[in-house]
Amino acid sequence: MNDADTRIAAQIRSVLTAAADNGGVAPIVEAGDPILRSPTRPFDGQVDDGELATLAEVMRATMLAAPGVGLAGPQLGIGLSMFVAEDPGSLDPEVAKVRQRHPMPLRVVLNAEYERAGSEDVAFFEGCLSIPGYQAVVARPREIDLRGLDLDGNPLAELVTGWSARIVAHETDHLSGILFLDKAEMRSLATNTSVARFWNQPSTQQAAAELGFSLPSAMVM
Repeated sequence: MNDADTRIAAQIRSVLTAAADNGGVAPIVEAGDPILRSPTRPFDGQVDDGELATLAEVMRATMLAAPGVGLAGPQLGIGLSMFVAEDPGSLDPEVAKVRQRHPMPLRVVLNAEYERAGSEDVAFFEGCLSIPGYQAVVARPREIDLRGLDLDGNPLAELVTGWSARIVAHETDHLSGILFLDKAEMRSLATNTSVARFWNQPSTQQAAAELGFSLPSAMVM
């Protein structure tokens, strides 16, 4: 292995050790750490299958404990192109309909890339485990084409839609050193408390009107 891959292997083993000492949950890296701004390297056998599977388990456990619906390698201090995502969906029927937020089973994706699959964008509040306490409105494609590998090395190529597409795009952006605030409407930036108090409507139209930011044309009534 070259120096970069050796470093990634060491990062993985360090995370696995930390998780083993903490009930299977690893520390989450927060904004300001340069690894969150560094492009990742593709998985290419830096660790063996057993260590990779254990890493996936640790990432999922850490994500659920946070709690969150997605987690990428850099968020654990690992410069590897890998993310996990899982979403129970929304229990509120109106929210589920407006945001297209339906259950998404666990995904573990290596070497992920995505492209928009249609012309329509939708904008909703989102947050990030590496920027705790804050949310902002981000416009993202309603549909994306996801490509990558599963944990066994099998190729993935699928259309992802709705809220699941938002999660997958958010996590895949992490693999290129992109944080959600880079794409956010900054006038919408709010604490989690403020979002719960003022902006818990299914859509973002009221927030756009009162905070003074624009929405994609498809969302303007």
